Amino acid sequence: MAKTYRVLFLCQFNSARSIMAEAVMRHWGGTRFEVFSAGPEPLPECNPIALDLLTKARIPTDGLHPKSWHEFAGPDTMPMDFIFHACDMSARTDAPTWPGNPVIAHWGFPDPQGFVGSEVERRALFNLLFGMIERRVRIFCSLPEHRLERMTTEGLAALHSHSGERWAEAG
Repeated sequence: MAKTYRVLFLCQFNSARSIMAEAVMRHWGGTRFEVFSAGPEPLPECNPIALDLLTKARIPTDGLHPKSWHEFAGPDTMPMDFIFHACDMSARTDAPTWPGNPVIAHWGFPDPQGFVGSEVERRALFNLLFGMIERRVRIFCSLPEHRLERMTTEGLAALHSHSGERWAEAG
């Protein structure tokens, strides 16, 4: 029986990028991954454009909501195998201590929250982000078991790259 890997996506406000990454990995990763998202300063609600985009892509949004990263830190929480920063801000913020020995990587995506533009332009940016997130998640989900296991045991340095596609070639 194949191992189930626990994955946590982090973003400062946990309302758009990390939420989309969580939903997309649940969709494409199936039972291979148990997926969560959180952030150091979670907003009260998910970004409505992100949720609308996921719905239009027929990716379930049930149960998605912003959460504090403290829910996943500390000695009494379940250890993660992989932690991905979906934004630059969360990667620069002093993180809590994560249980276990997760592989931590930075998959920084542009911030849609601060973008000023028309509704059409904002939706276009979210569509672009969705494509970037989905592409990176699908590459990760397609990795064979032996590569995922090697990453968790060796902590591949290439995983910390800003270009997520590059490390998929490693190992």
